[in-house]
Amino acid sequence: MAHTSEQYTKNPMIHRDRRLSLSPSAWVRSFACEDLKPLIVCRGPIRKEAMDVYQEMGITHYGILLSEKDSIVYPNALAPELRTLTDSTRVHRVPDYTGASKEERVERIHQIISIAKDNGYNAIFAGYGFMAEDDEFVGAIEKAGLNFIGPCAATQTGAGKKDEAKRTALSVNVSVTPGIDNVTARTLVKKHGSRDKLLALVASDSLECDPKVLADEKLSLEDLADHILYASYNKGIDLFSIEELCAQVETECAAMLKKHPQSRVRLKAIGGGGGKGQRLLGADLLTKKNASDADVAKAASEAPGLVREILNEVKANGVGDNKNVLVELNIEQTRHNEIQLLGNGDWCIALGGRDCSLQMHEQKLLEVSVTQEGLMTAIEEAKIAGRKAEVKALESDLKVLKRMEEESERFGKAVGLDSASTFECIVDRDRHYFMEVNTRIQVEHRVTELCYALKFVNPEDPNDFFVVESLVEAMAILARHKKRVPKPQRVVRMNAAVEARLNATDASLSPHAGGMIRYWSKPIEGEIRDDQGISMLNPDTGIFMKYKVAGAYDSNIALLLTTGEDRKTSYDKMSEVLRATTLRGSDLATNLEFHYGLVNWFLGRNVMAKPTTRFVVPYLTLVGTLKEEANKLDPVYAFLQMKKHYAKMVAEAYAQPEVQAKEAKNMASLLDRKGTLIIRPIERLLGDPHLLSGWLSINTKNFRIDNGKVVWLRNPVGVLNETYEYLHMNHRPHKPAAEIIWSHDNELLQQALGFSRTLREHFGLARDEYFTLNEIVNKEEPQGGFDADTWQQIRSAHFGYEAGLELLGMLFLVGQNTKFWDLRVEEDLEITIPEYLNDPELQARMKKVLVPPPATKADEIVAACGGMYYGQEAPGMPAFVTEGMHFEKGQPLYIIEVMKMFNKVYAPFAGTIDKILVTSGDGTIVSKGQPLFKVTPDEKFVEVDVNALEKEKRAVTSEYLKAVL
Repeated sequence: MAHTSEQYTKNPMIHRDRRLSLSPSAWVRSFACEDLKPLIVCRGPIRKEAMDVYQEMGITHYGILLSEKDSIVYPNALAPELRTLTDSTRVHRVPDYTGASKEERVERIHQIISIAKDNGYNAIFAGYGFMAEDDEFVGAIEKAGLNFIGPCAATQTGAGKKDEAKRTALSVNVSVTPGIDNVTARTLVKKHGSRDKLLALVASDSLECDPKVLADEKLSLEDLADHILYASYNKGIDLFSIEELCAQVETECAAMLKKHPQSRVRLKAIGGGGGKGQRLLGADLLTKKNASDADVAKAASEAPGLVREILNEVKANGVGDNKNVLVELNIEQTRHNEIQLLGNGDWCIALGGRDCSLQMHEQKLLEVSVTQEGLMTAIEEAKIAGRKAEVKALESDLKVLKRMEEESERFGKAVGLDSASTFECIVDRDRHYFMEVNTRIQVEHRVTELCYALKFVNPEDPNDFFVVESLVEAMAILARHKKRVPKPQRVVRMNAAVEARLNATDASLSPHAGGMIRYWSKPIEGEIRDDQGISMLNPDTGIFMKYKVAGAYDSNIALLLTTGEDRKTSYDKMSEVLRATTLRGSDLATNLEFHYGLVNWFLGRNVMAKPTTRFVVPYLTLVGTLKEEANKLDPVYAFLQMKKHYAKMVAEAYAQPEVQAKEAKNMASLLDRKGTLIIRPIERLLGDPHLLSGWLSINTKNFRIDNGKVVWLRNPVGVLNETYEYLHMNHRPHKPAAEIIWSHDNELLQQALGFSRTLREHFGLARDEYFTLNEIVNKEEPQGGFDADTWQQIRSAHFGYEAGLELLGMLFLVGQNTKFWDLRVEEDLEITIPEYLNDPELQARMKKVLVPPPATKADEIVAACGGMYYGQEAPGMPAFVTEGMHFEKGQPLYIIEVMKMFNKVYAPFAGTIDKILVTSGDGTIVSKGQPLFKVTPDEKFVEVDVNALEKEKRAVTSEYLKAVL
C-alpha cells in the first residue's frame, strides 16, 4: 500500500520533537506547554501547521474550528486536516469565522468563546486570519479568562489598527509614508466645525468621554473629534453618514493628487490586511505631466465607490463601526520589505526581513528572505566577480535592513509587543518608510524560520538553553509563560529561503475557484510543502483523496518553500520543486506555471535583482505578448517546410539523379525520425507562455541574431536536452509516455549528446564555445589529427545529429519580436521596465490573450469567473444595471466576490440589458461562463475566419523560417 511521503510528514526542516518536558534541565522543563489546550480558529496551511507543532510540543488537547462555508457552500471542500484528527470531540463548527455584519461578528466571538470554555480549551490561536488582528475579539477572549496565542488586546489596538500604528511610529521617530490617518475625525470636524458644536454632540448623544480631554482647550479639533468618535464606537452609533465620509475622502484625495503630481493615492481600511481593504486611485495621472484640475477631480471622484468597496470587504460598514480609512501617497517604484518581530512585552527582537515585492492585487506571490548574513554572502560573491555596481547596491540594502531592524525593535517595545508581529515597510533605493504592523503571524513566516532559530538561554547558566525553530511554537511558549521567557539569541540556520504561494488562479493570476484536485505528486527532497493536509493520502487505501478548492476564502492552496546557502541555491531548488510538481484535476487552475516561469526568469538574469511592487503586471503583460506571438506559429508546418528546405539543399549538392534521390531519401528519413523529438518540446513551449518566459531567460546567452539570422552559441543538441529537463519531459521509465520523451527519441538524443561531448572534448573546447567548434567542423581540411575519411564521417555525423534542430531558434525569434529582453536587470540590480508594458490598454488586452474570455453567444454576457455574484455596490445602493437599460463599454455591471476579494466587472462592449438571468439575488454562487445577462450589443460581432487564421499562421511561420534555416 502507498503511504504518505516521509518528506511530507517528517521533513526535518519543519518537524522535530519539541517536548521541553523531556529535557534533563529543570529550567528548560519549566517552559513546557503541555498544559496548554488551544482551540485553533483559522483555516489554510497555518491550521495544519499549528496541529503538527502542538502535537510535537506534547500538547494533546487541541481542537479545530471549521467553517460551514467550506463544506456546505462548496461541497467536497471539507477540511483535509480531518484525515489526521480523528477525535470528533475536538472538531467544532461555526457558520463562518467572522460573520457578515457587526451583529453576526459579535455573535461569532461569543460563540467561539463558548465553544472553547464548554470543551475544556484554555487558549485560542487564530493563525493569520482576520480574527487574529481583531482587538475586540482578543479583548473578549482575555475578559473570558482564556489565553490568546498572539499579541494581547492592548498591542492589537496600539499597533494593529493602521491609524494608531502610524501615530505610534511617529512618536518613536520611525519614518512613515506621507498621508492622512484621521479622515473620520476630519469628516466630523467638517460636519461640526467648532469646539462648542463637538461638545454639544457629546451631550446630545450621551457619549462617555474623558472629562480631562473635553476640558483641554489646547487640544486640536481633530484630536477632540477622534476622542469623541471612539466614544461613539463604544456606544455603537454613527456620528456621520457614509456619504459624508466618502465626500471627505474625495476632498483629501484631490488635495493629495494636486500636491504630488504623477502619483496615485492608496486608500486602506485600518482593519484590513492580506491585500483586503485596499484600493488605488489616480492611475490615469501617472503619465500626465501637467494634469488639469478637471483631471484631478475625475481621478478623485473614484474615491466614494472605492471607500464603499473597502468597508464592505473588511465588514466595517455597520452602524457604530470604526470606518477610518488611511489616505496615503502611493510611493511608486518601491519594494515591499517586512521585518519579523517577536517580543514578550519587555523585550523585542527582530529576526531579519522578507522581500514581498512580487505581488499583484495586493496579494503576495513570491517571498524571499532578506538577512544580514544572506546579503553579506551576496556582497562577497559580487566582489569576487568584480561586479562593482552590484556590490554598491547590496551594501545599500544591508544598511537599510539594519535600520529597519533597529526601528522595528524600537516600535515593538513602544507598543509592548508580547508575541509575533510583522513590521512592514516600503523601500525606495536607500530610504524606507514604515507602512503598518501586522499583529499576527504572517503567511510567509516560514521564510524567517528557515533562516533563523531562537536560542533561549538560562540567565544564570549560559550552558543551559533550548532552541526553538518554529514561530508557532514560540508564540505558544510566550502565551503560556509570558514575561518569564528570556530574550532569545537568533541563530543562523540557512542564509536564504524562498516561498512560492501556490494559488487557485488562472494564467493571468485572476482567482479561479471551484476546481477539484484529484492528484498531487509527492514532495521531493528539499521541498517544504504546507498544503493544509491535502497531500495526506487516505489512511486506509493509500490513495490520494480529491479536494475541492473553495471560493469562500483566499485563493491560497499551498505554500512551497526551499532553502540554500545563498539566494541562487534556494531559487535553483525552487525551480526543481516547481518542475517536479504535478497537479491534476477538473476545472483546476493554479499559478504553478507562472511561478516556474518567474523563478527561471530571475535565474536567467540575477536572483539578487530588486523588483518593485509594480513588476508583476508588466511582466505578465510581456508574457501575454509571448503568447500572442506564439499563437501565430505552426510548428508542424515549420517542420514540413524544413524538410523541403533540406531536400532543396540535397538537390543542389548532388548532380547525379540516382545519388540525389538516395541522399534525399536518407535526409527525409533522418528528419522524420527526429520529428517528435523536435516538435513536442516546441509545441509545449509555444503553448504555455509562462514556460516560454523562463526558457528564454535561462537561454539568453545561448544565441545571438546576426543580420536577421539566428546564430547558436551553444550546441543545440545540449539545449534540446536541457529543454526536455526544463519541461520535466526527460526520460523516466516509470512515467506515462505522454509526459516524457519517447524512448526512440531519447535514444537518438543520447547518441547525439555523446557524440557532441566527445568531439568538443577532443578539441579542448568548453560548452559555450560551440561557435568555434562549428567553424572547425565546417572546414573540409581534416582537423584535430583525424585522417580524411574519419574527418568526413565526423562532419556527416555532426550535420546529421544537428539537422532540424534549427527550429528551436524560432523560440528565440519569438523573444526577439516581442522585445522580451528589454525587460532587464541592470548592473545595479534595478529592473528596467519598458514604458509600453505599463500601458493599461495593453495590459488589459494581454490579460485576455493569456486567458481568453469564456465562450459566449453574441446576445449574452457571462460570468468572467466563478464566485459570489452581487448586482449592487452595497446593501441599499441601486443596482448596477436594470432590464431595458443601455450600458456603455467599461461601465460596471456586477461584482464577483472570489477568494475574499470583491472584483468589479465592467462591460466589454456597449449595449442594452434585455434580461437579468440571475434571479436569486445577491450572494448567489455563479460559475465561470454562466450567462448573467441577455443583451443586445450596439455593434454586430464579426465571426473569425478559421481558414484566414491558418493562412496567416503559415505566412508568419514562413518568415520565421527565413531566420533559422
